Amino acid sequence: MCYGHDGAAALRRSVIDRRGLLRGSLAAAAGVGLAASGVGATAALAGPGRTGRRHVPPGLVSIQLWTVRDALNGAPGYDATLRHLARIGYPKVELALGYFGRSAGQLRRFLDGIGIKASSSHDGISPDGAALREKIRNAVTLGQKFMVVPYLYSENADDWKRWAQQMNAEAAAARAAGLRYGYHNHAHEFTIDLGGGRTPWNVLTAELDPRLVHLEIDIYWAVTGGIQSGAGAADPEGFTLDVIRSAPQQVLQYHVKDRHAADGDMADLGTGMIDFGRIFRGHSVLEYIVENDTPDVTPQRTAEVGYRYLRELRY
Repeated sequence: MCYGHDGAAALRRSVIDRRGLLRGSLAAAAGVGLAASGVGATAALAGPGRTGRRHVPPGLVSIQLWTVRDALNGAPGYDATLRHLARIGYPKVELALGYFGRSAGQLRRFLDGIGIKASSSHDGISPDGAALREKIRNAVTLGQKFMVVPYLYSENADDWKRWAQQMNAEAAAARAAGLRYGYHNHAHEFTIDLGGGRTPWNVLTAELDPRLVHLEIDIYWAVTGGIQSGAGAADPEGFTLDVIRSAPQQVLQYHVKDRHAADGDMADLGTGMIDFGRIFRGHSVLEYIVENDTPDVTPQRTAEVGYRYLRELRY
């Protein structure tokens, strides 16, 4: 889920931004070899299709509501869709796209009633102090543990530095309220050349205060960024693990999103080419969040497949 840092206007641009990023990803995938080679001690244990002893704890599974946005905004609607997620077994959701006519308190009561917790949310950088206070107050009311900035884009290093300063300030306020504040990546953080070989990822991880800001790594976009940049074309999972291990910030959340090998499009979990077990062995997190921007059949089916995949995966 990737709408921008400036609220409603950025949300209106999000579909265009996402489609542009996805088109770039598909173009970059053409003709690129995707054969992954095992590297490091943690990668030698098992590969796709093999089994291990470790599994994702059921209480750490979540879903980003952007995945089911068509069902939320159309039929069957918000309430029915959230009840469906609860029936599947999801204990948590990561909020997106607002509260659909409810206040934070009303939404909390609804979610409590169906047995789902809003543990995280995607929220852009606040335009002013009042908006920040409201964002934090709502997150506390909802019982969230995390709030995450979902999307920023610029080809200017100064913008990334300024955003990092803003996020550090917001993260300090969030920490005082008992919340963890994070940033969610796409592919362009690894592919834009800001000059001198620096990328937005280099700037962000150098400027974000690791005592205050964590990372929510979107595995699909990290893999795609590695393929697009060439740095991870031969070993996209290895590139992703290098991203995780080299960052000063803690990686506390994953967006678990698969990738079709043929065209680079997003895929329902377990139907694509990403070896999630290898990544999970290399680094565990506090939330494994199912996401697919382009559900293969229906949003509801994607949610079912994603939950089952994470519950059954052994690595």
